[in-house]
Amino acid sequence: MPIDPDKLRGAVLSGGTARWTQEDIIMYHLGLGAGVAATDPRELEYVYEGNLKVLPTFGVIPLFDVLSAVQGLDGVDFDLAMLLHGEQDLRLHGPIPTEATVDSTGSVVGVYDKGKAALLVIETETLGASGEPMFTNRFSMFIRGEGGFGGEAGPKAGNDPPSREPDVVLTSPTLPQQALIYRLSGDMNPLHADPEFARLGGFDRPILHGLCTYGVVCKAVVDNMLDGDVNRVGRFQVRFAGVVFPGETIVTSVWRERNRLLLQAGVRERDTAVITNAAITLV
Repeated sequence: MPIDPDKLRGAVLSGGTARWTQEDIIMYHLGLGAGVAATDPRELEYVYEGNLKVLPTFGVIPLFDVLSAVQGLDGVDFDLAMLLHGEQDLRLHGPIPTEATVDSTGSVVGVYDKGKAALLVIETETLGASGEPMFTNRFSMFIRGEGGFGGEAGPKAGNDPPSREPDVVLTSPTLPQQALIYRLSGDMNPLHADPEFARLGGFDRPILHGLCTYGVVCKAVVDNMLDGDVNRVGRFQVRFAGVVFPGETIVTSVWRERNRLLLQAGVRERDTAVITNAAITLV
């Protein structure tokens, strides 16, 4: 079914209440590969409740119920195997607690024609139990095969790195089973587990979740450039340029630019980009 931008623009997604506990935080961090080495005090802060902290990218996790409502909107009908993550923009309004109950709402704020694909931009707001803003997300959903409806192409990407060599290069190995662990945090798309479903989407094997790559890159920066201080991240923007296969090594290049860190990431084994036009704004 073709995209109908007039019906989609401004469409409201049904809100959702989510609750998480320390166990959910630990599971999320394990899905990013945290806990290696298992006795490292800095790694234990991610996976042991004795002194648990929350990586800011956990802010994308409580929103799966809201995002799933996209498939029920009038004006869009697509095959889940053709869905890829285009961009992610997360703004934090304060530290994320280790346990909370939150309410989230969302709406379609952009519908763009990429020729061979449609790009839907979903903005969500998440509030704590007392109504305090917790985080704001923009998810860009790249739906292959649904373009050509004559809409605008959308804004150009920013956050271009400088022409000089990166200030730091960080290496993050992923586990062969990492997608299987990460999906337990809520994104159960079979694209990340079922080889046959992955082939229907054009991949010879299941791929790692884009938001898992997002979290892996953030953790690498927090651990190596921010002395493990998760509360230094105020905003994290990325464009997903390619896929990671579980077991590959993510290599992140970082450039310091005043209160921002500009980033690019690729996979070492295939020498291909997976995240571009990325920036972390520091607080």
